Amino acid sequence: MKFSFFLKFTVLPVLFLCCVVNLQAQVLSSSQIDSVVEKTLTTFNVPGIAVSVIKDGKIIHLKGYGVRSVKTNTKVDENTLFGVASNTKAFTAAAIGMLVDEKKITWDTKVTDVIPEFKMYDAYVTSEFTIRDLLTHRSGLGLGAGDLMIWPDSSTVTKNQLIHNLRYLKPVSSFRTKYDYDNLMYIVAGDVVARVSGMTYENFIESRMIKPLGMTKTAASWYRLKDKSNVIDGHAPYEGKLLPVGLSFGEIANAAGGIYSNVTDMSKWVQAMINGGQYGEKLNQKLFSDAVARELWTPQTIIASGNQGSFNSYGLGWFLSNVNGKFQATHTGGLSGIVTQVTILPELKLGIIVLTNQQSGAAFSAITNSIKDGYLGIKGRDRIKSSNDSRLADEKEAKEIVTKVWTEIEATQKATAAKPVIKNYYGTYQDAWFGEVTISEVNGKMHFQAKNAPKLRGDMTYYKGNTFIVKWYDRSLDADAFVNFSLNNNAVADGFKIAAISPLTDFSFDFQDLDFKRNHN
Repeated sequence: MKFSFFLKFTVLPVLFLCCVVNLQAQVLSSSQIDSVVEKTLTTFNVPGIAVSVIKDGKIIHLKGYGVRSVKTNTKVDENTLFGVASNTKAFTAAAIGMLVDEKKITWDTKVTDVIPEFKMYDAYVTSEFTIRDLLTHRSGLGLGAGDLMIWPDSSTVTKNQLIHNLRYLKPVSSFRTKYDYDNLMYIVAGDVVARVSGMTYENFIESRMIKPLGMTKTAASWYRLKDKSNVIDGHAPYEGKLLPVGLSFGEIANAAGGIYSNVTDMSKWVQAMINGGQYGEKLNQKLFSDAVARELWTPQTIIASGNQGSFNSYGLGWFLSNVNGKFQATHTGGLSGIVTQVTILPELKLGIIVLTNQQSGAAFSAITNSIKDGYLGIKGRDRIKSSNDSRLADEKEAKEIVTKVWTEIEATQKATAAKPVIKNYYGTYQDAWFGEVTISEVNGKMHFQAKNAPKLRGDMTYYKGNTFIVKWYDRSLDADAFVNFSLNNNAVADGFKIAAISPLTDFSFDFQDLDFKRNHN
């Protein structure tokens, strides 16, 4: 069943008009938005934020707050560039839609018709996998499966290697039965755009979408920005301080999360989406057809049923739900030290954009929900407090778990009980899709080094049994992990698995998908 959310009313009952008057009286003014954002900056320890609000075809709020980087303390303004991260996925889905309009493909074209070497773990899934499946997080793979081929940014895996390695990722659910967020399929979708259009994904996005919309400062990736004089640094909290962090991934992941933009340019994109792909002074130009606009915002994968009368699903590049009876299309994005959110309520012709340079999703949620409440007539909600309470509870739980582990490690180090022979764990190990890891002695310490992800290196400490802890040198990763070895009959390690210690570890550290075997070559 198709849904149309571009509703028009020609006659309004008197009662409804009264509700509109009351509702509008609750809308936050620009100065009130300023207050919300300033409080958010301090509450969540975020250096810089940029916010835009679009209503009825006009930008009614557009402003930067705080600083781009704690290293420079230069101010954020409406032109400051942030990584929009996974808000890129909406561009990728729309690009596919444009090629559908041109009848070069359909949403249900088989991926192997475009990328013959595409292969999933299961042969049936490979043969049935469509372009639509690439965009809807229902592949059967687990949350963030394979992301360590692109994350952190030091990865040396090429796009061709990534596509080849998909065949080694084991599913955790049946094909098309369950929602699990996936970045790799959007990378494949970007390759579909390239192969079908005859130009690179980045050139297609910039020439066919970004340039026509007048997004003059925006580029398909950080590497393609022509002017980097007004770009933020990402920041990660660590032991009460903020650490500036580098990029999250290289060029191969652009279709999943590469775009860098600002609230000025993103406002043009949001207005085009509100208008069903139309743009220009008189809305006389179109990025894509009405049919594509409807398809992008048609539920494809159920996430949760929610309360009676509500829904929560994924469309094509957008999360779709209803809020207080209003249809909502939204997406968030997260990179190392950067999180963002774009929210559209098309019936209200309302768009809200929040870009931040710290990785606290609670911050953008507090701002978006505070602004949105006014338009939905929701009163009496302290969104900053509720978001902060949830954040503090999660951080408290994570800290207790991590502290317990390190307390146990300290006790183990002091104990006189026999400890394992460390050299029995040294060697080179191989995972089918991730590649090689070397466990060796460096500077007198047991050391972990991933070949294809140079940032994943750190010292290892004995924990208990056959389990060690790896503490990454780059503390901004916030992803220390258990390394659990299996032993052969001679008590020599012949493989290992990894698991994150903290429940707050980013899901793109998909350690659970790794299964290392000793390399005997």
